[in-house]
Amino acid sequence: MFFERPDAGETAVLVHVDFSDEQAREDPGEFLELVRSAGAEPATLLTASRQRPDPRTFIGSGKLDELKALLGAHQAELVIFNHGLGPSQERNLERELKCRVLDRTGLILDIFAQRARTHEGKLQVELAQLEYMSTRLVRGWTHLERQKGGIGLRGPGETQLETDRRLLRGRIKAIHKRLDKVRSQREQNRRARSRAEIQSVSLVGYTNAGKSTLFNVLTDAKVYAADQLFATLDPTLRRLEIDDVGPIVMADTVGFIRHLPHKLVEAFQATLQEAAEASLLIHVIDAADPDRELNVQQVDSVLKEIGADSVPVLKVMNKIDRLDSAPRIERDGQGRPEVVWLSAREGQGLDLLHQALSERLADDVIGFSLTLAPEQGKLRAGLHELNAVREERFDEQGRSVLDVRLPRRDFNQLMAQLGERADTYLPKALQEPGEW
Repeated sequence: MFFERPDAGETAVLVHVDFSDEQAREDPGEFLELVRSAGAEPATLLTASRQRPDPRTFIGSGKLDELKALLGAHQAELVIFNHGLGPSQERNLERELKCRVLDRTGLILDIFAQRARTHEGKLQVELAQLEYMSTRLVRGWTHLERQKGGIGLRGPGETQLETDRRLLRGRIKAIHKRLDKVRSQREQNRRARSRAEIQSVSLVGYTNAGKSTLFNVLTDAKVYAADQLFATLDPTLRRLEIDDVGPIVMADTVGFIRHLPHKLVEAFQATLQEAAEASLLIHVIDAADPDRELNVQQVDSVLKEIGADSVPVLKVMNKIDRLDSAPRIERDGQGRPEVVWLSAREGQGLDLLHQALSERLADDVIGFSLTLAPEQGKLRAGLHELNAVREERFDEQGRSVLDVRLPRRDFNQLMAQLGERADTYLPKALQEPGEW
């Protein structure tokens, strides 16, 4: 990675400021989880209250003196802020504190750099890091003067900073091209699935809500799952069979977080596009989290930013084992499944989720009985191949009596392949008006 941080395990002093503006507030508990996920060792937390950030040092001179004392007392070499810092604020703090300063965005980028495993994931993280660091390069090059040549070659030239920025722009442009290629490949795959009429479902939700655990138990995948923030970074696709629907493609995506930096959303556009193009979103929510409503709002905000706010949503309230609650389905006014309560870790309520997915994804499912003569074996075999036969028995004349249930679309396609009319076999109540 271009801008990877040093090895983890550094002792850090944490800084959290409470602002009067509710929208600007961050969660100190979540901040602590982020720091631990990055591998740092939190020594102490310095808290402050302000109306607005100090333009020079973010926290003001009094708290700056306290911060210096805490650094000396704990022999810490790193300060991490639970807020976004401007480039000049970061430089001023490092000059005053004589140590490295990291803000919330830099901390999240560090975690992403550790978690990325695929080529695409590493490209996305590097792009976000380069975009973030491009405004902060000046702090590393302030001691360098303009480059000068010998006699006849003197002139203003370009500073080392300008050279570095030019190289950065070149690298950013190259990564954008490679990610555009990835995005194009994903789009081709989605078009192929669309032509095959395979529906896709994307898991979305706040980080550490249990998406990967649910994904693993549903699809028998082996995606890394842990009780930590951003355990999953790289997208994973798996095939899943759903009753009355057939095969679907399920995608596990990166978790969202409050005030997710805009550059990260841009960098992960290729991955998040899976959610925007899905037939259905499963919004996984930690039912035991006291801030779950705020987390839901944050996820909705990111979905709107990536253009996925119009995709149908099925909410899953996960971790009910921590609430001593029973698995259940909540339905809307039309009787459609709206919320499924379950525990992915304990395997409770998974059958209800399958039922809800079947109801939400199945379009115009028909069920009827069919009597077939021995010479109609092709139709019988086709229905068995579609897994549409619920029960089969034989009458006294040796004919097959099938109880079938399948999407109308699949039945019409099978009839077209056999060169027969669908209304020949359907009861009148199931025939479409144009077939009468």
